Formats: sequence, structure tokens, C-alpha cells
Amino acid sequence: MTSTIDPTEVVGAHDEERPARKLTGRWDLGVWAASVAIAVLVLKQVFWPFPEGSQFYLVIFLGLTLPLVFLCYRPTSKSPRNPGVVDWVYATIALFVGLYPVLPFGGNGFAGGYDAFLDRAELSTPDIIAGGLLLLLILEATRRTTGWVLPIVCLGFLAFAYYGGFLPQNWDFAHAGIDFGQIVNALYNEQSGFYGIPLNVAATYIVLFTIYGAVLNTSGAGGFFVDFSFALFRRSRTAAGRTAATSGFLLGTVSGSGTATTVSLGAITWPVLRKAGYPKENAGGLLAASGIGAILSPPTLGAAAFIIAEYLQTSYLSVLVWAIVPTLLYYLGIGLAVEADARRFHVNDTGLDLAPPAEIEPPDPSAEPTSSATEPANPATEPINRSTEPINPGAKPTNPEPPNPENAPSAAPALPRGDGPWPVYRGGVSERGLQGVAVDKPLRLWTVLRHGWFHFASLGIIVVFLAMDIPPFTAVVYATGVAALFALIPRRHNVSAWVRDLADSLAEGIRGALPVIAVCAAAGIITSTITKTGLGLALADALVDAAKALASDPTAVLVLTVVFAAVAVCVLGLAVPVTASFIISWVILGPALINLGVAPAETAMFIFYYAVLSEVTPPTALAAVAAAAITGGSVMGTMWQTWKYTLPAFLVPIAFVLTDNGAALLLQRPVGTVLWVVAVSAVGIGALAVVTGGWLFGPVRLPARLLCVPAALLLLYLHPVSIGIGLGFLAIALVVHLLTRVKEKAHA
Repeated sequence: MTSTIDPTEVVGAHDEERPARKLTGRWDLGVWAASVAIAVLVLKQVFWPFPEGSQFYLVIFLGLTLPLVFLCYRPTSKSPRNPGVVDWVYATIALFVGLYPVLPFGGNGFAGGYDAFLDRAELSTPDIIAGGLLLLLILEATRRTTGWVLPIVCLGFLAFAYYGGFLPQNWDFAHAGIDFGQIVNALYNEQSGFYGIPLNVAATYIVLFTIYGAVLNTSGAGGFFVDFSFALFRRSRTAAGRTAATSGFLLGTVSGSGTATTVSLGAITWPVLRKAGYPKENAGGLLAASGIGAILSPPTLGAAAFIIAEYLQTSYLSVLVWAIVPTLLYYLGIGLAVEADARRFHVNDTGLDLAPPAEIEPPDPSAEPTSSATEPANPATEPINRSTEPINPGAKPTNPEPPNPENAPSAAPALPRGDGPWPVYRGGVSERGLQGVAVDKPLRLWTVLRHGWFHFASLGIIVVFLAMDIPPFTAVVYATGVAALFALIPRRHNVSAWVRDLADSLAEGIRGALPVIAVCAAAGIITSTITKTGLGLALADALVDAAKALASDPTAVLVLTVVFAAVAVCVLGLAVPVTASFIISWVILGPALINLGVAPAETAMFIFYYAVLSEVTPPTALAAVAAAAITGGSVMGTMWQTWKYTLPAFLVPIAFVLTDNGAALLLQRPVGTVLWVVAVSAVGIGALAVVTGGWLFGPVRLPARLLCVPAALLLLYLHPVSIGIGLGFLAIALVVHLLTRVKEKAHA
């Protein structure tokens, strides 16, 4: 009997964001219509913004999206599939209190319109009640979408704001105290609260990119990206590992979630890795590292990258540029690890010569069937359900009907083609599922590109438009339009189907952004509290003081502060989503690093990388746990293998905050400096690969691997003296390794 793993269930079990309801009937239709309407509003705001200003738009945006959270997400896992009475009560109240500041009716302290609401010297009793209800509903929405931890953190900050006045005033953390009305006023009527930078980014950047990802998915980009990766490497010893890494990078442009990308990637590439000879834990580590790499890499970084641009008042293109070299070093580390594993595990040539459906020869009609339409032909690949569409926890789900044997085709479906010069790409491996069997004609790169090249076009448009100084939210709308038009080409004889698919994509984009919207609104609670109480500066000073208690040398203080900050971000990221982790860390840890002389750009990127890497940090490592669920490997073993693949990403961010030369890794220095810094860093990554991979023209024994540890660390410090010493350690390690190899061959 064949067992399958549902990627949607894996994501729901292990992602930071809880799975959305699978609505049915009129409930699904109603939420779909509301989501499409909100998407139209978001697109309208890009080109025809409200004259009242951005906060007016944010009030409407939150007031319309918050009710959808209660309709789309269950209060508990045992709640019914469709919304109940409590959900509708919450949604109704959320709609009212969310839109309360812009309600045009009322008077005598009740609503009265947006201008009247802003002009009040202090909030009225109805205002405070509405703001208090909105606060509670945002906490409940965050609990439904991400779990208990972030709401509890928010309540802790609120308690500190309210009770902080009772602390001894000689304590560094004490403040004068803030009453409930002042707290609500800061959250409800100021730009540092609910309607601060986090929600602004969610409403103007993130939601547009989720819509873009949904349109890409509808156009078949996910399947194309996987097939492109298979065709790119084809037959070689390292083809399986390279394919997994490349597919993860490309699928991330559609998914935007590290864990979801890991699951989508594993569903299609784990059979390849297993056939090649990868152990379960190593394969799971590679899948998790590849899935996380997508949200560390341009052109579609994680949601926190947009917040970086807003906090630093710089362009999103600048943030993309800063990420180029760290991305190259990250994938250099994965590439070297793949090469080492291929030799250590004697990985086989997997034979990725797989054809798209139109190129597969029809089966012999006289042959007896060997498996059902839903089972793989090779039992070695049976445990995986090979859906390759990127999983979006908030997306409108689909429920495919079981196949009917009477309607099963006798041959592989033909590749659809247009009447003109526009061949329609419908996928090879992704459409058929990887069967692990030989076919007569290979899946060739040119064939894949000829049928799906346009999926790269929209990504290129984003970069080109950003280079032309077009705002990112405008650029992504244009790119979405291009992707939608290309999706029309295969449907030009059925425009109504194209319109339905486009509307579905708009709805999926909004539903996919709901967890991030809730998190960003909750993050406004934290940032407002920190700003009002001065807690951020107090905690930053405490962090630096802890480092100074252990060392007096300024360099040592900086090193210790950076290490403390890295640990703090990782630990925080274990409990809260990446976006919230970045925001909290920025307002608390950012000032500590900046006060020690680290530039804001380096500080922001340092915090960003560690916030993302929390998804692969033991003991939780959500992406690694999801990968282990796919491969069936040991969870802890998969976590440590993931750490092996992602080790460069943990050390490179430290490199660009410790010394002035580290800024060259963000392309913040002259070209000459950038070149030698990148070269030295690459050598350092190579030394790390020797430590973790244990291979360099043959097995590397323990003494040589130990010598490579200080070599890598000293090289990545990027100071001339440390570089010289590091190269010395590396040279000694190479000599020891070569002598050991010669001795072993002599005794062989």
C-alpha cells in the first residue's frame, strides 16, 4: 500500500504560520470576493492613493483584512472547517473597530470622521473602548495565525508599559508609567502603533509581492523552475544536490516562506536525492538550507527586507545590492558541501534525463499496467506526494478529485502549444512526478526554456524597474501585469478562464498575506511600547555593559556584543516569526551595535540574516523539522546537517559588522577592496567546507580539519593581520592533509 505525505499538512505542522481553513461553499465564495475587492483596493492605492494620506489607507486596510483572519483561521485545531458564530462576532467587531477612525458619522467623542479623530487632544471614552477592542482582536488574530508566543510577548511589553512606573526609579528600566488611555492613544492614534512602519510595509510591499507570487504560481512558474533546475544539470555526480539548491532558490520567488519552500522542494527532489544515495539526514539538511536560501537572496528577499528599506530610508534596490555578495558566499558554501557529500557518500549519477510530457513515448498498449495513476512506477520513490506547487499557508486551497480509472489516459498528455510562436510550457518532472525511470528523450534545457522563458522575464522587470528608480511597489505591480499577460497566452482562446485564474490569484495573494499583516500589526504594539518607555535604549546599554564586564578592549567589547546579539536574535527567532523577530531585534539590539560604531546598513543586514536563520537554528529549526518529515530522517540529525550547510550564513554576517573591511561584503567599499575582501571570504568559506564536509581531494582527517577552524575564523575577520595568520593555518592544514594522504596511499 502506498503512503503519501501531504505537503500542505507538513507546512501546517511545522511552519511558523498556522494553516488556513479550507473553506467550502458560500463561505469560500464570500471570502474570495472580499479578498479580490481588497486586492483591487491595494492596487488602486499604488496609482491613485487616498488624498488623506497613508495612515488613512492603513486604517482601511487593517479594518478590511483583520476580519478575514477570523474567517480564514480557526481558533483551535478542533474547530469546524467553516466559520462559526464566534468567528463572525469577532469579524464583525474587527470590521467596526478597525474602520472606526474613518467612520463619517457620529459626534460628541464618537467617531465623527478621520479628521475629527486625529484632531482630538485626547481620545474619548468610545475611542478608548474601540482601541482596546482592536488591541485584543489583533492579539487574537496573531495567536490564530502564529501561535501563543508573539501575543504573550506583546502582553509582556504592555504590562511593562503599564506597571513600569511602580519599579524603583533608580533602576535603568524604570519609567514614569503609562495609563491605559495613553497606551491606546499611542497604538490607535499615532504612527508608531498599529499603523506604524511594519503595517505600512505589509500593506504597500508585502501584500503586492504575495499577489505577484500567486500570479506566478498560476502561470506555472513553480513547475518551470523545478524543471529548469533538472534540465540545467542533468547527468553528473552532483546533479541531485545542485538541482535541489537551484530549485529552492527559484521556488522561493513564488513562496516567500522558507519552510513552505523546503516542503515544496522536498516533495519533488527527495526521490532524486534518495536515488542518488544521500542519507536521509543529509538530504533533509540540504533541502532545508536550500529552502531558507531563497529568502536570503535577491531579487525577492524576505518580508523583513522591505522593513529595512523603510527603517533606513533607503531604496529596496539598495537592500538587494547589499545582499548580493552574502548570497554568493551562501551558495558557495552549499555548492562546496554538495561536492564533498557527493564524494563522501559515493553519490550515484541519478540520470536526470527526464522528458516533458510531449517528448515521452506513449506506452505499449499491449503491456499490462504496473501501477495506478496515482502511484509511482518505482517503489523507491513511493512515500512522497509530488506536488510541486509552492505552498502558501494562506492561499485558497484546492481539493483535487481522485482519479477515475475509466478516464485515465493511455498515454502521457501532449504538451499544449499555441497556434503562433508562443509554445506553452506545462512542465516535465513537475507535471508527471518523478518516476525514476528512463525515458527515450531527455529533458533538455533548450526545450524547457523555449516553453517557459517568460517566467524569468517578470523577475527581470522588477530588477530593471528598481534600477530605473521606480518604487518597488510600482515595479512589482508592473511585473505582476507582465506575468498575468504571459499567463493569458495559452488561454487566449478562453479569456474567461484567464480572468478567473487572475481573480483567484488576487484572492490568494491577500489570503497569503493575512498572517504577516497580523504579525506586523502586533509588532506595532511592541515598537510603540519600546518607544514610549525608552526600553530599547536601556536594553541596548545593558547588552554593551555585559560585554564590557567581560572585556575592556574596544575590539573585544564589539566582538562580544556581536556574539550576544547574534544569540539573542536566534533565540528570539525560535519563538516568533521572522518579521517580528527582526523588528524587535532592530529596536532593541540595533542601537547597541550602532553605538559601538557599526553602520546602520551592516547592523540591519546582520539582524536580518540571523532573524531568517532562526528557521534552521536548533533546537526548533522549523525548516529542518519539515525536511525531516519529508525524508523520514532523524529530526536532530537533520537539524545538524542543516547547520552544516548553512554555516557560512551564520558567520558571514558577523564578518561584515566586526571590521571596516566587512562593509565591502555589502558592496559599501571601492571596487578594489570589494574584490580582495570577497576573495578572502571565499577562501574562508572553503576552509569551513573542509571542516564540515571532511573532503579535499580525498577524506580529510581530524588534525587537518581542526587546523581549518582557526583558519576560517581568522580569514573571515577580514583584517590584514588576521588574514595572514589565517592563511598560515590553512597552509599548515593543507600540508598535513597532503602528507596524510601520501602516507595512507603508501600503506594501501
